[in-house]
Amino acid sequence: VQPNNYSTFYDDQRQNWSIMFESEKAAMDFSKQVCIAKCNSSPVLDSVLYQDLLLGEGQGVEGGDSLEIAYTGWLFQNNGLGQVFDSNVNKDKLLRLKLGSGKVIKGWEEGMMGMKKGGRRYLIIPPAWAYGAQGVAGRVPPDSTLVFEVEVRRVKLVKECSVLDGQSVSSRDSPAPSPVPNSDGFSAD
Repeated sequence: VQPNNYSTFYDDQRQNWSIMFESEKAAMDFSKQVCIAKCNSSPVLDSVLYQDLLLGEGQGVEGGDSLEIAYTGWLFQNNGLGQVFDSNVNKDKLLRLKLGSGKVIKGWEEGMMGMKKGGRRYLIIPPAWAYGAQGVAGRVPPDSTLVFEVEVRRVKLVKECSVLDGQSVSSRDSPAPSPVPNSDGFSAD
């Protein structure tokens, strides 16, 4: 078995299964279909569904961490992917965001927690966690469920800092806001 060419899961009787695929892309496509099937089998979608496609490396992101993200967003229509309504994949600029700042839809804030640098995730976001009853004029109809494929390209974790008595305290626990990130603050790799 080659790395990243297989999926492991368990069924409703807790029986473990593994499937090996011809390619990493085929394994990712299967994982996307599993996430869509979960959505379609749910009587009411009242939270964000997500499926990791690639796990990435390093520490999982938390609130306060800054990210640069490549993404594509689709409308969820007729129990599957509808039209693309937004993407930055073929553009020069990545989306920069600070988790927990409230600058993106609630479904992204929730669905991206724990992702790692280089990770890819598939998100299915119900209307209440997206644009709700108002939608986005000309792009997202009211009460739309959205699907995103997101990839974390760069991460700037909230750093630990030292205090005067010599004990280390994480700035994650500090109420003071972090400065706005600039491109120099992200790791180059």
